[in-house]
Amino acid sequence: MTRPFVTVNCAMTADGKIASISRTQMRISSPEDLARVKAMRTASDAILVGIGTVLADDPHLTVKGLAREENPLRVVLDSQGKLPATARVLDDRAQTLIVTGEDCTKTWAGAEVLRAGTNKIDLNALLINLQERGIKSLMVEGGGEVISSFFANNLVDRYCVFVGSMIIGGRTAPTPVDGEGFLQPLALKLVEHKRLGDGLLLIYEP
Repeated sequence: MTRPFVTVNCAMTADGKIASISRTQMRISSPEDLARVKAMRTASDAILVGIGTVLADDPHLTVKGLAREENPLRVVLDSQGKLPATARVLDDRAQTLIVTGEDCTKTWAGAEVLRAGTNKIDLNALLINLQERGIKSLMVEGGGEVISSFFANNLVDRYCVFVGSMIIGGRTAPTPVDGEGFLQPLALKLVEHKRLGDGLLLIYEP
């Protein structure tokens, strides 16, 4: 493979939502699934999220207990440079790569910047760059717009979704794959399923 292996991982409610209508963070995963996600993060070379996830949740995107050099590379897609200087992804717990559009000139202390794409971020160019850095496995954690972009560009090798035993509702609540949607369904193959506490893990491949 000439690019990193891309795994999309997310948790959704039984009605297919990843957050409430306010888009605030909530725990959907069971304790067993949280342990699985931690192991997946530990085994990944890089973890990627979009700016929407950072602005809503302000995550560290690190694995607790790992040293800076042991943590995966943090990658944030931020085409317009909206990332605040106080964001936790800019701390010294791990290396960080901010990916912006080519017309963005903003820089951040403590992070490297990659300019890729004009109107929107060129994911193929990003993956080539990551491959050149020695990144072999990329974990994409969201949000829905980012995941949609990876699917639209046929860049998803594995899709892992934990279905939690709760319902949020709301016609505007985000789903795992937001964006404009697809005129034709993207076919997936269910390769594994497992109960994790009071929820179900589903693993698909294209």
